[in-house]
Formats: sequence, structure tokens, C-alpha cells
Amino acid sequence: MIFDRKNLNSNQLLEFYKKLLWPRLVEEKMLILLRQGRIGKWFSGIGQEAIAIGSTLAMNSDEYILPMHRNLGVFTARDIPLSRLMAQWQGKASGFTKGRDRSFHFGTQEYKIIGMISHLGPQLALADGIALADVLSKRKKATLVFTGEGATSEGDFHEALNIAAVWNLPVIFLIENNGYGLSTPVSEQYNCKYLVDKAIGYGMEGRRIDGNNLLEVYHTVSELAASMRENPRPVLLECMTFRMRGHEEASGTKYVPQHLFDTWKEKDPIRNFENYLLDENVLRPEWIPEMKKEFFTQIESEIERVFNEPDIIPDVETEVKDMYKPYNFPTFQPSNLSTTKRYIDAISDGLRQSMRKHDNLVIMGQDIAEYGGAFKITQGFVEEFGRGRVRNTPICESGVVGAAMGLAINGYKAVMEMQFADFATVGFNQIINNLAKTHYRWEQGVDVVIRMPAGAGTGAGPFHSQSNESWFTKTPGLKVVYPAFPADAKGLLMAAIDDPNPVMYFEHKYLYRSNSGEVPEGDYYIEIGKAKVIQEGTAASIITYGLGVHWAIEYAAKYPDLSVEIIDLRSLQPWDKDAVEKSAKKTGRVLILQEDTLTSGFGGEIAAHLAEHCFKHLDAPIMRCASLDTAIPMNKALEEQFLAKARLEETMQKLLNY
Repeated sequence: MIFDRKNLNSNQLLEFYKKLLWPRLVEEKMLILLRQGRIGKWFSGIGQEAIAIGSTLAMNSDEYILPMHRNLGVFTARDIPLSRLMAQWQGKASGFTKGRDRSFHFGTQEYKIIGMISHLGPQLALADGIALADVLSKRKKATLVFTGEGATSEGDFHEALNIAAVWNLPVIFLIENNGYGLSTPVSEQYNCKYLVDKAIGYGMEGRRIDGNNLLEVYHTVSELAASMRENPRPVLLECMTFRMRGHEEASGTKYVPQHLFDTWKEKDPIRNFENYLLDENVLRPEWIPEMKKEFFTQIESEIERVFNEPDIIPDVETEVKDMYKPYNFPTFQPSNLSTTKRYIDAISDGLRQSMRKHDNLVIMGQDIAEYGGAFKITQGFVEEFGRGRVRNTPICESGVVGAAMGLAINGYKAVMEMQFADFATVGFNQIINNLAKTHYRWEQGVDVVIRMPAGAGTGAGPFHSQSNESWFTKTPGLKVVYPAFPADAKGLLMAAIDDPNPVMYFEHKYLYRSNSGEVPEGDYYIEIGKAKVIQEGTAASIITYGLGVHWAIEYAAKYPDLSVEIIDLRSLQPWDKDAVEKSAKKTGRVLILQEDTLTSGFGGEIAAHLAEHCFKHLDAPIMRCASLDTAIPMNKALEEQFLAKARLEETMQKLLNY
């Protein structure tokens, strides 16, 4: 192994050695604690420390790094105290996640580190968003994100690299190629000779280096980062190394041929760098045991202090409250001026008004720039706000959701347009496991709105017509809104954008051009979680939202002698339990109307709540009217049969006659 110190002086080299030695000694202690049964799990990075240490030291301290679960050196090289890390690993209150997540599954703005989640790959797209925020703000920074050779098989890898290449984002995508994904060797992971060869397919630069050579890693990343700060672009960096221990300690290493251990043992990054420093007279032999003794003493002290910290005392109120970032609904004076607008134009108005109000707001989606989006909601936005803030995206929903989250992490607001709500399946992991859980895990607000053009009525068939709101209402950490009228569409959208939490904003395609109403000019907000009484009544209550509101109004108009109360929920997460309970107690009869299919639809949640809290006030069973438990057909007659509206009169008659 050949080391090249270049412009590094002896003091710097000695400091590098200490930075390299520290995580190795910490890991050795962790393995002892694991054998003693004092900790439950450990993912070892022994033998790979040079990559984490070298690359971290090469980045500026105010630049983001997104590591993996074997990168202890990233955290220690950023000088996070061991006691804080140990508290995180042990689930103590003084850890970064208050005992809510494990090991390195956390982020910290203080140290500019954004940890991974268990689903390998999503962090790559977050790096894109972080880098995009730096580019838009004209900050000359680079972003470093880690992945393993196994995770390069995931779609997230492709999507993130493709976005970064198309947008010229200054991201170093670092692959730690350690030979095995758990027990799967590289020969069963990919069929190219080197992973770095994939770079050419994305139109980006690629480098392949010895990941066990600390100085080679440091100088390569230093050179790349310096260049990318001035000339933003992505680079794929493959660092060759080896995993000297199992995927995690319980898995063992019996599946690895012994000759590989023998070969890579000779390439141990610490031993080789140590010998180099001894040969260069930078390090003296007698210093090594003294350093280790000092480190061991510090490690023992910090670890035992954490073991002696009290365990967390669970508190339900705290846990529920921390799912969402605190938010105060804005005080504003609604304009006395209003204009008749279509539902679609009200959405466009809310977006435009928010773009003017928040200069850190970026909207992204397929075809949304010059073309104006599939439904023309963003037509004219590029001319007013520029392509930097109105961004066409490649067709890669997971990558774009991740980039939106990265923007939010780095000080921006993001609105992403799913071209159709049905396509959210392709970005489901990022929404459910990244956007929704981040504030609960490490108190980071995720200022992202995902617009969801949803619903049937246009003969668009099974893949463009679903009402899939219940996929998200059961996910804590997300807010879900579903306006039925133009004014609500604008007010809820502006409120969603203002809110620092992730919001799924459902907008019904059938209403785009079929529904009009008065919409206030200027800033206009409707508080998320507040229902609206559409009309008062005493005979029965229809609780509904979205297109169902219009079905209910149509029904009530057809039967004017019936005193039907109609409640438009407007928000589904949180939903207005007080308004619904009040109506149920008033009328004694409740029909829940939803466009979604019957089984496991959101109406079931409302029914369960009312049965539990309003049972003694009811004069009839709570009834649900929903669409058939089938996929949505394209044929008009079949679609009409499918929709809940086809059974509304029958169900209401049954309720009223009970």
C-alpha cells in the first residue's frame, strides 16, 4: 500500500492516525459488550475505517454527509462525543432519537449528518435535495452520501444518480464495495466488472480507489469536493474494501472463504497507516500504547456513564405530540375581494400565491415546467418563478420524494406533484418511512407537500382513478387533506405549504373543471383538521369529503323535505372529531359516504369512533356507503356501478327507515 502525504504536515498525519484509531478501539469495546450481553446488536465497520475517516476529513464541517450503518468513523470524525453515540445505541433519553430508533438511524443538524433508514438506498435521493438547496442558494458546497455495493441494485440508486446527473448536483455518491451484501457476494449482485463503470451510463465522472488507503481516500474526496464546489456536478466514487466481520455479529462469516480474510488482513487500514507513519518518523513506537491507553480510559468512562443513565420513562402524551413538528396556524386577514374560480384554478392560485410568499419554495413534478403539468395547473409558473424553482423531473417518484425531503432538510419548502395519486406507490417507501417518521425520530421537520390528483368519474380506469387516501391516513406523521370546493382547495393548499410537516394534498380530478366558486384573493388559509357544515339538518347526518360532498348535496337537493345534515371533513389526518360527534348527537343517524372502496376505507375509522363515543346518542346503526371492493373499471357504465353514488339513495333509505 503506497501512501502519498502530498501537502499534509506531520501534525496533520498524526491527527489522522488518532481519528482512524479511535473508532477501531470503540468497535472493539462494542464487541466485548456484545459478548457480555450488555448490548444487543452491532454492525461492524472494522477494516473499513479509512473510507469513513478519510472522506469525512476531506469535507468541510458545514457540508452534509449521509452515512450508512457501518460508518462509525463519520460520526467520530465530526467529533460527536462517544457518550452521545452510546446513549443513542442504548436507547437512552440523551441519544439523538430519545430511544425511538436504533444505531445510526438518526440525523443531526448540529453535525450536518443525516443518517439512514433500514431500507437501503433512500438516503441517496435526500443527498440530491440537499445539494439542490445549496445550488439554488448559490452556496458553494458539496454533499457526500454513502451506499454499499448491495444497495446499488435498488431502484433508489438509479433514481438518485439520474436526478443528480440531469440537474448537475454536487453530490459524491460513495460506494463502499466490501464484497458482500449480508451473505450475497458481488458476483450475485451485479454483472459489470466494476460498479464505477455505471457512471458513464449517467453521464457522470467515475473514480475507483483503494478504500483501505486513508490518504488516497482523503486526497480523492478533497480534490473532487473542491472541484464540485466551483463546478457543480455529481461523481460516482467506488471505494474497494472488505468486511472483516459479519453483516451483523449474529450472522457470522462462515460463508466467506478464508483466503479473502487472509488477503485483506494484510490490507488493514490502521496497521498499514501506522507502519507508514513509523517509517516516516511521524509516529514513535512508544506513543502507540500510550495513545491506546488514553483512548481506552476515555471509552470506559463515557460508556459506563451512559449505562448508569436512567432508563426512559414512557409518556403517551409526549410520544403522540412528537409525531408532528409544532405549528401555529398563521394569523391573517382574508381579503374582502373574491373571484369566481374553477377548482383547478383555485389550486393554481394557491400555489402561485405560496410561491410569491415563500422564496424558498420549490415545486417539482413530471412535465410541470413549460408544459404546465398534465392538468395545466402550473402553466405560466416558469415564466414568473424560473426553472430553478419550477422543476421538471425525470419519471422517478421515489427519487423526487427523496429530493423534496432533502430540500426540506436544507432549509427549503417543497411541493411535489404526483402526476396521478395512483403513482404514489412508486414513492411509497420515501413517504411512509422517511417523510412520515423523521420528526418523531430526530425532531427534523419535513416541509413537503405532495399533490395527489385522485378519484374517478373520468373513465380513466384502474391506474388513474383510485381513491387511495386511506393508504396514508393510517400513517402517523403525515397530514392528509381533501378539499371539495375551490375556496377550500386554495385555503388548504396554502395552509399545507405553510405547515412544516409532510402533507398529502388530495385534489379530485373530476372537480378540476366541473366545480366553481368564490375564492378570496391574496393569502388565504384554512386550518387543517377543521370540518365544515355544508348544511344543517336533524333527520340524519352524512359525513363525507371530496367528491362525496357533491353527491351528498345532490341527494339533499333531490329530497328537500328531508332534513339532512352534511359535514365536509376537508381534512382526514387530523380529522375533526368534535364536529362529527356533534352532528351525530344532534341527528342520531349517521351515514358515512366515501368514494374509496368499502373495506378498510377511512369511513371505517369514523364509524368505529362514533360507535365508541356516541353509541347512546344513536337511533340507528352507523352505515357506510362506499365504492365496490373491486379495482376501478374504465367503462362508463361499469364505473358508475362501482362508485358509492350508485348506492347512496338505497343506503340513506335504509338508514332513515331503521
